[in-house]
Amino acid sequence: MKVSELGEFGLIDLLAKMVSSSRSNQPAPRQRLVIGIGDDAAAWHGDATTQLATTDSLIQDVHFSLNTISWRELGWKALAVNLSDIAAMGGVPGYALISLALPGDTEVEDVAALYDGMIELAQQFQVAIVGGDTCQAPVVSITLTVFGSTGEHLLTRSTARPGDKVAVTGYPGSAAAGLEMLTHQLQFAPEVAAYLNNAFRRPQPRIAEGQLLVRQGVATAIDISDGLLSDLRQICRASRVSARVETGCLPLHPVIRDNFGDRALALALAGGEDYELLFTASSDIINGVKKEAPCPVAIIGEITAGRADEVNVVDTSGNPVNLRGTGWEHFKAG
Repeated sequence: MKVSELGEFGLIDLLAKMVSSSRSNQPAPRQRLVIGIGDDAAAWHGDATTQLATTDSLIQDVHFSLNTISWRELGWKALAVNLSDIAAMGGVPGYALISLALPGDTEVEDVAALYDGMIELAQQFQVAIVGGDTCQAPVVSITLTVFGSTGEHLLTRSTARPGDKVAVTGYPGSAAAGLEMLTHQLQFAPEVAAYLNNAFRRPQPRIAEGQLLVRQGVATAIDISDGLLSDLRQICRASRVSARVETGCLPLHPVIRDNFGDRALALALAGGEDYELLFTASSDIINGVKKEAPCPVAIIGEITAGRADEVNVVDTSGNPVNLRGTGWEHFKAG
């Protein structure tokens, strides 16, 4: 059945039933939902913590292609993008609003699969899907708004200081490598393909890691959505500092290093959509994070005094490394 045949209110009713029958809308720690889907606005009781809000839009053939991702995976990723922003602030996600714009000939089962993916991830992090909007459009557009909270301390981009070390969780470049595999139909061994598929299609928001950073005394962080260099430059710009990245310290996953050769470095530095956490702190604090983190953490460089937003990349001998691509940027000319 097409969305146009079911109609707007029929689609809303279907999606509302999917959400209400899932566990994602059941009471969870710090969630005090009063009204969910079905009224003019969602409502919940607040608390004394600092409130967080983030929103992102995914537009077909701009941010995603249905040739490289399934509807269910797209749902997972759409929510993961927003949860990653909450993680980068050291917060706990609580509620999500979902607005869909769809062509009228979209299959209802595809929209249901989209919601299945979002519900699966929402259950993992006890996020309540509490409403949104639907409308018709020439292409698929998914806009999510996620609300969360944090304690007295939160992570920001504007607190990096010269002398801080630069560290990153996980293996940057994995998602970009996955996209290359899918876009160019590259053939790899099953275990390699599985890793790359998950890296691109099912990123794991670093919620626990973000809260760990706060507990350990980290003040500065950002999630890697646009590429490591591009996002580090945002930290430098906000903090009015420069940075140096040492390529020999980059944590390249063996799958990327062994299968992409000379491309591995560029994927790690300029590839986006990893949703890992990039942060700065003293060596002692980062070592404390390493001991408790449920994922790998690597020091890759240092914050330096200098021109705001300048990031220098050097090799193991200290020689400059130049890359053509530095990350994703909307409205960039050329």
